[in-house]
Amino acid sequence: MGLFLEDLSVGQSAEFSRTVGEADIQAFADVTGDTNPVHLDADYAAKTSFGERIAHGMLSAGYISAALGTTLPGPGAVYLSQSLNFKRPVRIGDTVVVKVAVTAIDEAKGRVTLSTTCIVGKKAVVDGEAVVLVPKKGA
Repeated sequence: MGLFLEDLSVGQSAEFSRTVGEADIQAFADVTGDTNPVHLDADYAAKTSFGERIAHGMLSAGYISAALGTTLPGPGAVYLSQSLNFKRPVRIGDTVVVKVAVTAIDEAKGRVTLSTTCIVGKKAVVDGEAVVLVPKKGA
């Protein structure tokens, strides 16, 4: 079990990181059906403004999900909503660092709002806000 609502406080934060590999991009395409050639075809991608293949934006969003579901608040948390702003592309070999931080707690509804940011190097590639349902102790 992850953290309970009573264990959380505004300002609490956590990080999760993952390096994007070829297998990750292929698996994401296989699972979702998103076979956009900018992700899978080097010749096609070379002719785009990116100049090379890039990872699916939602792959980084998936890393946010992993941070929320395994780290903060952790197992037992249930996604209710997520806003996403895609700022820069993520490339094969990039290490994506996800930072999540509690910004609000609604004790009556058992909901927690967190800022969510994915960073490569020192630059944000995705940012947004998540709302999760978090179990209460003894509930």
